[in-house]
Amino acid sequence: MTMLDFVKEQAEKLFDGARGSHDWEHTLRVFDLCERIGPAEKADMDVLRIAAYLHDIGRAGQDSTLGAVCHAERGAEMAWPIVEKLSLSEEQKTNIIHCIKAHRFRGKCRPETPEAKVLFDADKLDAIGAVGVARAFLFAGEVGARLHNPEQKIEETRPYTREDTGFREYKVKLCKIRDRILTNEGRKLADERHAFMEEFFKRFLEEYDGKR
Repeated sequence: MTMLDFVKEQAEKLFDGARGSHDWEHTLRVFDLCERIGPAEKADMDVLRIAAYLHDIGRAGQDSTLGAVCHAERGAEMAWPIVEKLSLSEEQKTNIIHCIKAHRFRGKCRPETPEAKVLFDADKLDAIGAVGVARAFLFAGEVGARLHNPEQKIEETRPYTREDTGFREYKVKLCKIRDRILTNEGRKLADERHAFMEEFFKRFLEEYDGKR
């Protein structure tokens, strides 16, 4: 078994019972985006691939606590027993943990290395575009949210509640992602995905109000 296969096997086990919006399939899509962006950004692909497989292993802790636990920080703690066994330099191992800690949009840790920046972008790209729209509504369903909540101001709504709609996620996070992308290759993908998402939610509101 290769080092990467070992990490993949260990990571996948930690997604048993994961919610669909942040399941193992999300991790595989992020991995594929890292494969696409990483070479263009001259990233250390050994570090990046491993970090991609491990980046969301702490997600269950965040979901079960309704956001009280930061999944990036929890994931970094969970990843270390796996990472320390790998035949990599100490610098590479430290970088993997940094990538995991720094991948969250609302996280406290900022991506500093090329690998962390690529992982951040890949994870964010999976949150916008057609897949991002689908995931936003999938997550809303998971927390029991309504389809739309037009009578309440977005700034007065709460996450992980009936108010946490797909449109709310778009307004508080998804519409801001394009401007937070860190790599040149990531921006190329983000522009197209952002444009699609904007058009979708414009149409969504028009249909919701019976205008189209």
